[in-house]
Amino acid sequence: MKIKIKRMREGAILPKYQTAGAAGFDFHACVDEPVTLKPGEIKNFPVGVGVEIPDGYELQVRPRSGLAFKNQVTMLNGIGTIDSDYRGEMHVSLINFGKEDFVVEPGMRIAQGVINKFEKIEWDEVEELSETKRKGGFGSTGLKA
Repeated sequence: MKIKIKRMREGAILPKYQTAGAAGFDFHACVDEPVTLKPGEIKNFPVGVGVEIPDGYELQVRPRSGLAFKNQVTMLNGIGTIDSDYRGEMHVSLINFGKEDFVVEPGMRIAQGVINKFEKIEWDEVEELSETKRKGGFGSTGLKA
């Protein structure tokens, strides 16, 4: 699949897959100088590119697991969706859950993207829903195997 991409800022690095088996491609911080993210702080980082996603697809922007595990830095909204009709520059909001300052360097890989196909639905409002064998709600199946 080919996706149109445009550099929206000078120095923007195009996303790329880091390994042959990777599902996600990395987005890079498009900042001119290092930016310090203090513990508990949230900052928005441009990635310097815009994309043209085909109709029927979305681009999911996801946290990088290594950033979260090693530095306790992740995306504020968990997963972001870039819709097929959005043409602006993409940004990633990061939050520092750690106890130390974290420095985002120019060109640092700060998020990853995955393209997903989706289906449009129509709501079918009914008076009742079908029964299942499941009993209970949140956490009703417990924690142990």
